[in-house]
Amino acid sequence: MNEYQARAYAADSSLFPSLDASLTGTRARTQSAATGLPIHSTLYKGGLTASYDVDIWGANRSAANAAGASLEAQKAAAAANLSVASSVAVGYVTLLSLDEQLRVTQQTLTSREDAWHLAKRQFETGYTSRLELMQADSELRSTRAQIPPLQHQIAQQENALSVLLGDNPGAVKRGEFAQLTPLRLPSQLPSTLLNRRPDIAQADRQLVAADATLASSQAQLLPSINLTATGSLQDRTLPDLLDNPLRLWSLGGSILAPLLNRQALNAQVDVSMAQRNQALYSYEKTVRSAFKEVNDSLDAISRYGEQLTELQEQETVAQETLRIAQNRYRNGYSSYLDVLDAQRTLFSTQLSVVQVKNNLLLAQIDLYRALGGGWSDSSGAKWGSVICNNSGRQ
Repeated sequence: MNEYQARAYAADSSLFPSLDASLTGTRARTQSAATGLPIHSTLYKGGLTASYDVDIWGANRSAANAAGASLEAQKAAAAANLSVASSVAVGYVTLLSLDEQLRVTQQTLTSREDAWHLAKRQFETGYTSRLELMQADSELRSTRAQIPPLQHQIAQQENALSVLLGDNPGAVKRGEFAQLTPLRLPSQLPSTLLNRRPDIAQADRQLVAADATLASSQAQLLPSINLTATGSLQDRTLPDLLDNPLRLWSLGGSILAPLLNRQALNAQVDVSMAQRNQALYSYEKTVRSAFKEVNDSLDAISRYGEQLTELQEQETVAQETLRIAQNRYRNGYSSYLDVLDAQRTLFSTQLSVVQVKNNLLLAQIDLYRALGGGWSDSSGAKWGSVICNNSGRQ
């Protein structure tokens, strides 16, 4: 960044006149033409020289604009706030999703402990066989074995999120997964939102810089005008230089036109044109990629939303199915296999609900990133930045 800042300052300086100061002292020994004797002389001279290149064709201005646009492109590339906010949001949502998976697993474990106690009583009273007790015990241990890996993943996610937030690894204060509600998207999202994306801003500034560089290269083919003004004071002694000097001045101007080096200048124009075309292609590619990311995110949000609705309804049905299976088993109308099947279906559905809701929230974060930030609806309410602004700061 400092390099591009210095280049911009250097390019801007060419738009203004230059002023140089000089102070010289000369001791000379010559021979008199009349007598042939040596003559010693001392001369002190101080002066100011001003020079200005008239930017009649805009070459210097174009070069300054190119340097300024390059600086803005680097600033856009260095903008990390959006990336950090999105990464924190992803880490936070993932952490709460793991919390919810652990809660569902522990709830299922409690349910299977109750089922194991029921199977044990029924076996001890001779109402059921030992097979059903072993099946209940197997399901209980299988569920219990899923808890330690989840706890480890939660600890890892907490540590990663803490480091991302600039803290030491450790626990993260947070809310509950149920409190995260997928946001309702507005009916329309203007494409102008994409202008906030750092990569598009960078590509745009690079294209502007390439255009300005091309204009500067083309202007180098045209004649240039230089104005010079010189003023000086001179005398034989240094005190007299300050008190009663001989004053000299000159004004001049020149017009320079390239002749023998036009081939090199034309080649530089061709280079600048090729670089400009590359910048244009890069800009178009970046914009197309941005639209693709937005469309992918919007489609993911729509599909995950539909899937989540179906899974939530399936969860309600699975809960009722388990209740009926448990009642039938207690009253001796069905085997324990019906209870096991209902438990497995409910557990799998609940985990799927958590995973799909997590995917939906992550898709909305992807949309936030793809749009270069949040968005507003017709009422002016801010959307898309709720999670990204509050993640990990509960």
